[in-house]
Order: sequence, then C-alpha cells, then structure tokens
Amino acid sequence: MNEPLLPALEQVVRNVEQVIVGKRNVIVLSLTALLAKGHVLLEDVPGVGKTMLVRALAKSFSAELKRIQFTPDLLPSDVIGVSVYNPKERQFEYKPGPIVAHIVLADEINRTSPKTQSALLEAMEEGSVTVDGVTRALPQPFFVMATQNPIEYEGTYPLPEAQLDRFLLKLHMGYPSPDEEIEMLNRLEKTAPLAEIGPVMSLDELLALQRKVADVHVSDTVKRYIVDLIQQSRQHEAVYLGVSPRGSAALMKAAQAYAFIHGRDFVIPDDVQQLAPYVLAHRLLVRPEAKWDKFDAEAIIGQLIARTPVPVPGRR
Repeated sequence: MNEPLLPALEQVVRNVEQVIVGKRNVIVLSLTALLAKGHVLLEDVPGVGKTMLVRALAKSFSAELKRIQFTPDLLPSDVIGVSVYNPKERQFEYKPGPIVAHIVLADEINRTSPKTQSALLEAMEEGSVTVDGVTRALPQPFFVMATQNPIEYEGTYPLPEAQLDRFLLKLHMGYPSPDEEIEMLNRLEKTAPLAEIGPVMSLDELLALQRKVADVHVSDTVKRYIVDLIQQSRQHEAVYLGVSPRGSAALMKAAQAYAFIHGRDFVIPDDVQQLAPYVLAHRLLVRPEAKWDKFDAEAIIGQLIARTPVPVPGRR
C-alpha cells in the first residue's frame, strides 16, 4: 500500500529519515506501535541503526529518552528503581530506575537473564511499576523499543513467551542497499545527522493522536477476518502453540493505528494483511520439525493470509 500519510506524521517520518536511510517502512511501523500504545522489538545484527532509530524518534517528539544496557549481571532493581532509607526523614524514598521515561531503549534485551527481562512486564502491560508494594504510574506517553541480537549470537538468552507477547510488533532493520549505504556515508562525512534534527511534534500532540486512534472504526466484518486468521494459526500443522487472544487484540489495535496514520477513520482488510507478519509471527511457537525444514513463523503467517478468505472491504 502506498497511501499518503497524515501530514503531521509524514513530517515525523521525514525527520527520522534524515538519520535513518532507506527504512521508511520500519519507521512507519514504529510510529504505528507508538500511536497504538504498544511496544516494539527490533531484532537484527549489530550496527544497522537500531539505536539510532530510537534516538531519532525521541528527538522528533522532544521526549525523555532513557537507555538501559542489558547485561548478564543486570538486576530488576537496576531497571525499575529501589527504595532507599533517608535517615534524616526517617523513611524510605523511591529512587526511580531508567524505566521511568517517555521512551525507553532496552538495548540488547536478550543479553540479560529472564528474571531481569521480566522486570519490564508490568511496565509494558500496565504502564506502572511496583516497588516495595507501592505501585507508581509511569509518564505518558510510555513507549519501549527493545533491541536484540539474533539468538544464534553468543551470550544471549531467548525471551520468554510472556515477554514476547508484550511487544506489539517485532521488526527487522536489515542491511542497507549499496546506494543507501553510500548515502549514509555522505551524511556522516562532515556532520552527525542525529545532532541536526529537532522536535517536530509535542508530547501533548502525540497524546492527542493516541486518543484519536481509539476512535478508528473496526467493522464486524474486519473483526471476523482477524479472528479467522488467529483461529487458523491455532490449527496450522506446523504450529505447536497458536496466537493467543491477546494477539487478536494487538492486531486490531495495530490496524487502527495503521489506518489512522494513513488518514482513514476505518480499518480495511489490507491493514490487517500488512501488519499480520509483524504482529503475529513472534507469538507463534513453531514445531521443531518445521524449523528443521527451514519453515519459519513468517512463512506460516504468509500461508495463513493466503488460506483465509478476505472479506469485501466496507466502511460500515
């Protein structure tokens, strides 16, 4: 689909494109997750611009960005914060961790243990953190963009299924083409592009757009199409565990945001098809024998889309 974007969001995309060359689709999908109040998992090899993308997005909204470098010795308290006793006041005071920010870069999240990874679960699902029995709301908007290296790399831990399920989208950056890489070198020759960009939208404007996304209409026909796709995932012969109901809700929310970004107040089946690989693939557990045949989750999602009848598009 080559629909134009809303002018305000097109400006955000172009702002980020001053830093990230040739990855428009990844930028648009990241904005989709942000507007849907979801989170993004970026999986790729080091050095392809994952961290730069997050930093460019934060600068585009003048949002507070905090980075958590996940390492094997990182503790949950290093993420969510701790209560420290103040002898002068004779009481414990909460010292916030780096999770307390508008945009959180969870860098190389799969280099730490599952116990520390789980420290993000409440924050990503509820928008709050609990320390010593006290629950505190996180600032809004709140957006986690986590990066991870492919699991084949040394010193990595697979993300638990419960953690993966909290990410609305899983994206891959990929290597640039030769022309894109030359353009990147040209931009880096004399200046640092990230230092040159500034905010193009305020946080209040972003919050207003998030509220409007919830008003995007999803017809019963499109809802049925989403459910049919999900049901097919649970019956596929190569799938050990299909997509959960949380995945159904995630696909609908992402489709609402994607339609809104493209200037529509209603979702069409094309939106669902465009987003299904990014929303559903990481929620599938593929049977080992299918993996041996190099039949991965993305290929299965492609089959599901091909097998599921597409309803006739209709606004109402």
